[in-house]
Amino acid sequence: MLVKKKLTKKTMSDKNSFTSHFIELRSRLIKSIIFIFIIFVISYTFAEHIYTFLVNPYAEAVRDDLLQRRLIFTALHETFITYLKVAFFAAIFLGSPVLLIQIYKFIAPGLYKNEKKAILPYLIFTPVLFLFGGMLVYYLVMPLAIKFFLSFETIGTNTSLPIQLEAKVNEYLSLIMRLIFAFGISFQLPILLNLLAKIGVVNSLYLKNTRRYVIVIIFTLAAILTPPDPITQVGLAIPLLLLYELSIITVRFTEKKNKKENLKDA
Repeated sequence: MLVKKKLTKKTMSDKNSFTSHFIELRSRLIKSIIFIFIIFVISYTFAEHIYTFLVNPYAEAVRDDLLQRRLIFTALHETFITYLKVAFFAAIFLGSPVLLIQIYKFIAPGLYKNEKKAILPYLIFTPVLFLFGGMLVYYLVMPLAIKFFLSFETIGTNTSLPIQLEAKVNEYLSLIMRLIFAFGISFQLPILLNLLAKIGVVNSLYLKNTRRYVIVIIFTLAAILTPPDPITQVGLAIPLLLLYELSIITVRFTEKKNKKENLKDA
């Protein structure tokens, strides 16, 4: 009877613990969603300015053109929907670090001090690498890609009509946002590989030996994630290859550090 009461108390304690953890997780997620929603509202207020910033690579690429360039929309609601997308993009971009912090605060109480130190760099470098990916798109890939696409324009003759770009507002926005997210997420490769190395799934020797297969996979992913042009595909593939090589170095460094810690413990 006494054993039964102890088991009942233990079961109730586990249920209460699970419920409290679930309530805390829900609370932190709600806080993150509220923060993202506030950023969304603020971003929508400044959507025109944010869109102008996103359009700047196109404006700079065609600045010296003799043609009168413009962006068009072909549906009454297109610009409104575009501004909503801009606000949502900004909210996710600016709100994701807060979401990561809330997740860290949720799992931190269950971690040892050395585990907290180990996971903290990943939380810092995740948004930093995403930002670097977005900057690469904005300052290098998009200007080169726009120049590449504009090279297919032709001047009309007596027997043919000219081919001239009339970029749509929504399509341009979708392209640059897709590239920023594709590059930002792809730039998380070192984080992913280092986490896998931490739990023993991969090691530096394995990463080195599978390099030739990874090259094929990276170029395949670049072809899938980017438009069908060589500029953006190579622009994504080459940084990923460099990040993969960097990951091998950082994983090797982590392995040496773990060996030293194991020797100290022994």
